[in-house]
This record gives sequence, structure tokens and C-alpha cells, in this order.
Amino acid sequence: MNSRRVVVTGTGIVSPIGSTTKDFWKSVVDCTSGIGPYTSVNPENIRFKNGAEVKDFDPTIHIEKGALDLMDRFAQFAVVAAQQAIKQAGITFTSESAQRTAVICGSSIGGVHAQEQSYYDLYKENKTRVHPLSIPKTMPNSASSNVSMQFGITGPVYTISTACASSNHAIGNAFWLIRSGVCDQALAGGSETPFTFTFLKAWEAIRVVAPDTCRPFSKTRQGMILGEGGAMLFLESLEHAQERGAEILGEIVGFGMTSDASHITKPDQQGAERAMRMALEDGLVVPEQVGYINAHGTGTLVNDSMEVAAIRNVFGKHAEALAISSTKSLHGHALGATSSFEAVATIMALKEGILPPTANFEEKDEACDLDVVPNQSRKKDIQYALSNAFAFGGLNAVLAFKKWEE
Repeated sequence: MNSRRVVVTGTGIVSPIGSTTKDFWKSVVDCTSGIGPYTSVNPENIRFKNGAEVKDFDPTIHIEKGALDLMDRFAQFAVVAAQQAIKQAGITFTSESAQRTAVICGSSIGGVHAQEQSYYDLYKENKTRVHPLSIPKTMPNSASSNVSMQFGITGPVYTISTACASSNHAIGNAFWLIRSGVCDQALAGGSETPFTFTFLKAWEAIRVVAPDTCRPFSKTRQGMILGEGGAMLFLESLEHAQERGAEILGEIVGFGMTSDASHITKPDQQGAERAMRMALEDGLVVPEQVGYINAHGTGTLVNDSMEVAAIRNVFGKHAEALAISSTKSLHGHALGATSSFEAVATIMALKEGILPPTANFEEKDEACDLDVVPNQSRKKDIQYALSNAFAFGGLNAVLAFKKWEE
């Protein structure tokens, strides 16, 4: 089996804290949160009033009308993020290279705006028909398919839906495809747009959304905050990148994925531990080499304490020297897209030597007693980092990244 090194040469993002990687990273470094009152849905009959929305997004600037008519908002985010990643990578596709390129997108819910409109038309307006493009806009693979069509990519193209681990699963699968020689390059990430009335009411019912903001690892945390957006990475083999003289942003060295097989919503510590260990082993990384973990860190009582306990078990005494943080405190929890945001943040942390902060931190919790980089980013040169994603359904996906050095 072929075994090649895999590097990141492009990133793109549309998020509540920036619609380019440059703007996103500035917000992370400055600890500028995108959480506030949501405006796309009337909050009158919804218990929680805050979210992390993408503001002032105009897809017509980036996508031609004919193609735009086939895309729900989540697919638009994926296409624009892919455009950015390809531009940064400096890639021009040929018919041959397009066959050696993959597109793998993660999404938990797909085109819920088109679905919501169909429900409204049928049950509120009593119409007898829905929009003829409702199915193409609703289907979860719409994002990956539209990305492939935009750029003429004819290699493996598919969507992964594993709730909040979707993007990490997508990036990890792309990494393995390239490493094994199936492809030379890939676009991988995720997108999500959960701001519809029906979907917000569903999250209200499960009672895990905070009434004000997201405070991961803080004793005063009260839950998660929903977010939206999309992010994509351009991955390629090291040999391919060097042959064309590409700027390398970072390296993916390992991937681990496990299932708890325990509870549909309550995380199991052993599953999280096994995923982290698998990512380390897959990347031939010893725990003491890791300097930072972009934690799943949802801001819920159970998740945060479980994750800290799992990190302690995996890293032992070295856990005391680790820095961990949750950027969900800045960009919200964008469900299937979130770990794509966090992958971008982790790559930039390694590249720039700056640790992302955990925003909104108020009071130390003895059950979360690691260095959580509270409220302020920190300069620190690190060589290896993990990015954790632990999803409903007990599905865990962890990526291991390495700082790029010639």
C-alpha cells in the first residue's frame, strides 16, 4: 500500500467571525465572538434568543445565478469556502488531475431551508405543490456535488453525515484517500445552516442550548450556542505540493474514529479516549509531542468534564503541560460544519504560533482543571496538535496535525 505524507495548501471559510481565513483568524486571535441575537428567524416563540449567524453573506457575488438556483444556503457556504481554498492553493484543474481529486463534505442536516419552505408552503399556505428544485436543494450531498460541478472534479465525491463529527470524518477520509494513493488531492470540510424555526424548536426541546452564550469549561457554563457556516481545506500529497512549488500551511499526520455504542446523546469517555489514541498512533505521534488540543468543548456540563477526563487518561502527566481551548465560544456550534472551522483554527495555530482562546470564561471548574487558554490568545510555538469532535450517536473523530517545517 502506498503511504504518502499529506499537507494542507489552502483553506477557505465562511463563518460568524469572518468570511475569509484571514478575517476568521483575526477574530480568533483577538477573541472576538460572533455570538449574539439571531435575526434570520423570529425568536418570539423560542426560549433561547442568541446564536452565531453569518452576517451580510451575498452568494450572488460568488456564484452564477444558474448554479445558485440549485443550492440551499449550506451548499452556498461550501462552494464559496472551496473557491477560497482553491485560490489560496493556486490550483488549476486539468481533465487528468480532476480525476485524481476528491470532494468530501460533512453535514449533519443538509438543506433544511428548502425543506422548511416546503413545509410552510404545504401546511401553512395550503399549496398543493412545492418548489420543483426542493429535492436537489435539500439533499445532504448537494454541497459536495455542487463543489464538484463548480470545478469539474470527477474523482471520488461524497458526503458524510455523522452529526457534529461530520467535518472531521470528511477531512480524515480525504487524508486517508491521499495517503493511500487513491487520490493526489482533495477538498474536504463541511457546511451547515441550522437557523430555521423548526430546527431551533427541536434544539429548544432537547434543552442543551445556553440562554446567553457559550462558556466551555467554565463552572458557570449552561450549554451550547448554535452557529452556521462552512469551511474547506485543500489537501494534497507532499510530493504533489512540492512538485508545483505550493506554499504549505501545515500537515495532517493522523486520524482516529470510533463509536461509543453506548448512548445516542450522552458521550462515553472510553470512545473519546480511543479516538485520540488512534489519531496519535496513526500519525506516529507520542503524547508528549502534542502541545495543543482544539477541544470539542460544547459548553455543556457533561461533555466538557468528560473530555477533560479523557484527555487526562490519554496524556497522563503531560496533560498538565497541554493547552486546550474551544473555539465554539467564538463561532458557536455549527454542528456538522464545526470541526472544519476548528481544523482551520488548528492549522493556523501551528503555522502562526498562537493558541486560540476559550472565550467567555468566568470561573474555574474543578472537573475541567486543565489550561483552557481563558479569554485571551497566547503566543506559543507548538509542533503537534489534535482537533477533537465527539458527536451525538456516540461518533468520535480526531485529527492530528503537525506544524510544517522545511
